[in-house]
Amino acid sequence: MITKMKKLLFLAYHKDYQNFLDSLRQLGVVHIVEKQQGVLDDTQLQNDVRLLKRLAAVLKLLENQKIGKTTVVSNGDGVAERGLSVLEQIDALQNDKGKLSQLLQGYNKDKVALQIWGDFDPAGIERLKEAGHVISFYMCSESAYRTEWETAYNAIKINTISSKVYFVTVTDSSQDVDIEAEPIKLPSYSLTKLNELYNQTAQAISDNQEKLEQFAANDIPSIKAAMGKLQGEIEFSKVVLSTEQAAGEKLMILEGWIPAKNILEAEAFLNESQVYYDVSDPTPDDNVPIELSNRKFFGWFEPICKLYMLPRYNELDLTPYLAPFFMIFFGLCLGDSGYGLFLFTGATLWRIFDKKISESMKGILSLLQILAVSTFFCGLLTGTFFGANIYHLDWPFIQKMKKAIFLDNNDMFELSLILGVIQILFGMVLKAINQTIQFGFKYALSTIGWIVLLISSGFSAMLPHILPMDGWIYYALLGLSAILIFGCNSPGKNIFLNIGLGFWDAYNMVTGLLGDILSYVRLFALGLSGGILAGVFNSLAVGMKPDNIIAGPIVMILIFVIGHGINIFMNVLGAMVHPMRLTFVEFFKNAGYTGGGKEYKPFKK
Repeated sequence: MITKMKKLLFLAYHKDYQNFLDSLRQLGVVHIVEKQQGVLDDTQLQNDVRLLKRLAAVLKLLENQKIGKTTVVSNGDGVAERGLSVLEQIDALQNDKGKLSQLLQGYNKDKVALQIWGDFDPAGIERLKEAGHVISFYMCSESAYRTEWETAYNAIKINTISSKVYFVTVTDSSQDVDIEAEPIKLPSYSLTKLNELYNQTAQAISDNQEKLEQFAANDIPSIKAAMGKLQGEIEFSKVVLSTEQAAGEKLMILEGWIPAKNILEAEAFLNESQVYYDVSDPTPDDNVPIELSNRKFFGWFEPICKLYMLPRYNELDLTPYLAPFFMIFFGLCLGDSGYGLFLFTGATLWRIFDKKISESMKGILSLLQILAVSTFFCGLLTGTFFGANIYHLDWPFIQKMKKAIFLDNNDMFELSLILGVIQILFGMVLKAINQTIQFGFKYALSTIGWIVLLISSGFSAMLPHILPMDGWIYYALLGLSAILIFGCNSPGKNIFLNIGLGFWDAYNMVTGLLGDILSYVRLFALGLSGGILAGVFNSLAVGMKPDNIIAGPIVMILIFVIGHGINIFMNVLGAMVHPMRLTFVEFFKNAGYTGGGKEYKPFKK
């Protein structure tokens, strides 16, 4: 459900405004309406935004370091100042690392070039040149090399690599060398010196990385504290920009929203602050911030709804209504009791042994446990347990359970379609309720007409002895549906326009409804494909094991674990994505869900 909100209007004297905003932030329950009255080109604000981006980049860098868990430290100005100091030090480390990496690449390139020629002292080459003997380095293909160069220029082959000949010439300084070969310019260091420089630079990079890891081990909380403080200053600046001024800039006007449950606390604070304020209810035109307040079971499904978009303030929160369907759909898509048991055990052990687990992660794990339980019981419908069929066991209890709940492929196909019909009809009921809440009952009459038509037609088709299609009751229901569909789809408009819009609505309903229902076949298809793939891995594990008393079980277990691990990953991904698709497209569309609400974000530290 959506938390009820109250609208607040503040009027404060300009000299007291700074202290008032500080106190309002300490209260931490008021969502400020953003109305940009100033300019965003404020130098300090721009610097703060850039600094926040730098801190976020450094935080990501530190969190990617492979180290142990960081020590949690308390928040405060001192910790935040430490975070800014760490930022500068890490920036310096990164700059040094970039320069060292370039040096290392250069030294490595020079090493590769010198390894062809061997280890020699370039200083000796220079001394020979000063004495009148010039040693030049060349490279050419084997076919281009000429033996006469050995006589004319004292050419000496040094190395031959990949049909390339590397050679030197020894000539007098006055002699011109005219050969068809590529001259080579070598580094000014010997190979021994280059290896020494390369190792020194590599060690410097290693020391640099070690310092970075030390920061990651000790100062992630400091960086987060600095980000929190800076984010607060940025939010404060935005609130100031959202302030209207009146009476010659003497009075400051600010609008905000507050949950109705916190209004007494806020009024007590405002009365002490000696600030004029006004509390009012939202109007239909207000863009009220949204805070979802579903509890326990339904609250665990809120992240799924938020992945799409938040509802508007004057429409239904569909989270409680999608939760049971999503749970069942996930179980049918995964469709293996063994996989459900595995996921439930893993999520439970995580909750037990992770002592520092956050509240948000607890909610995610609780959702995973619920989905795992659904998977376990949906898997019992087909008897699939890690790809094997438990109903092949000749145990009395298993056989009784098979007679009670077993569904073959045809039954699972029909169950998928039935669930689709139920959810779509339920969505249309919610649409009628939503239209009644938002616009009034007369705007829901057309939707009610479609509900009556679909339910009566389905009931008559399945139970013709109770509601025969040639009976007067069925004809009366058809007539009522026609009146509502073609006469009440646009209240207040011309009757002929209503009829025309009714035909257009009927066309969209007929063409879209069948496609929507058939989309639910994916529940059957995903469960079937996952079960087949699990059975294939079982067959591979048994069929590919070597005929050896030791190696056989090991190979079989490895294939079983790796195969089912891949299958679980793929099927869990599909079991999340496809129910979301059915929820966001088929269910939300037929429920008339518009969404587009803005999340409630209170102004606080």
